[in-house]
Amino acid sequence: MEPTPHIAVVDDHREIRELLVRYLGQHGYRVSAAGSAAEFRAQMERGEVPDLAVLDIMMPGEDGLSLCRHLRSTSPLPVIFLTAMAEDTERIVGLELGADDYLVKPFNPRELLARIRAVLRRSSGGATKEEPLAKGSSVKFGDKVFDMTRHEVTGPDGVAVPLSTAEYRLLCVFLEHAGKVLSRDSLLDLTSGREAEVWDRSIDNQVSRLRRKIEEDPKNPMLIKTYWGDGYCFTGKVTPA
Repeated sequence: MEPTPHIAVVDDHREIRELLVRYLGQHGYRVSAAGSAAEFRAQMERGEVPDLAVLDIMMPGEDGLSLCRHLRSTSPLPVIFLTAMAEDTERIVGLELGADDYLVKPFNPRELLARIRAVLRRSSGGATKEEPLAKGSSVKFGDKVFDMTRHEVTGPDGVAVPLSTAEYRLLCVFLEHAGKVLSRDSLLDLTSGREAEVWDRSIDNQVSRLRRKIEEDPKNPMLIKTYWGDGYCFTGKVTPA
């Protein structure tokens, strides 16, 4: 029997915390709640590590963006943002920090449930079936080694660079389709299972973030080429490590 997925809800609004604890619990999840980033950090330090965190962006004290930045530097924990603002800027910043998805308040709990299921499916064993590369332990492209078990890319200097869940998923798609130009819509569908919205820049931001981790010169990329009007193409040679 597989363990019950643990979802952490971090939001300073008690009503939202109580709603999600009750609703997600009714749908088979183990749910913990925290009213602040500090409280969530304390839970993590006690060993209460969730399978996914739902973070409110606007919170007193440390906000969700800062907390996400900390998580991305220490773990591959999937993150879904809740934001009360519909402006693109806040959502783009969240995605650039490595969030896997976002939802604008007020939201329908059923939609959040669907997004949680999708993110967990992609970041767990279910994603492995959709990502043949993940069956192996590591692959090589250029002078770098991609460890698919540890979600890390190691360069010739021996320094391992951790990837967020979104970056890992995007790199897997690129490596599986090396040499093929993929449109933004295709990349969004393959990595997130959703269609692009008008002016959706999430893929561009994710590509930019991934380039900073695997390219020698992100401003003059040699591995992930841009094909204006068409999309992106991974041009590196992929071989078993």
